[in-house]
Amino acid sequence: MILSTTPQIEGHTIREYKGIVTGETIIGANMFKDLFAGIRDIVGGRAGSYEKVLAEAKDTSIQEMIQRAQALGANAIVGIDIDYETVGAQGSMLMVATSGTAVVI
Repeated sequence: MILSTTPQIEGHTIREYKGIVTGETIIGANMFKDLFAGIRDIVGGRAGSYEKVLAEAKDTSIQEMIQRAQALGANAIVGIDIDYETVGAQGSMLMVATSGTAVVI
């Protein structure tokens, strides 16, 4: 599966548009990660635990989008957009939503 944030893939002609595909992931950050991230915010540095959770959520969302594109018979997704939001009580959950257009090249 070829993935691209651009509306086309250089060197390839889009032969068929299969439709919009999406992937969504919501992951909760546990209390200990919140505590250590808060300490990092005070003393500076990167919040590695949050970065790991964020990467996991993004990868899961992209894989879900790929599975939906494959089910449509696509071999590429163009125009991919990735959105990050906090949801839930006091922003306790992280949502990653991906979308793009499934195509055959």
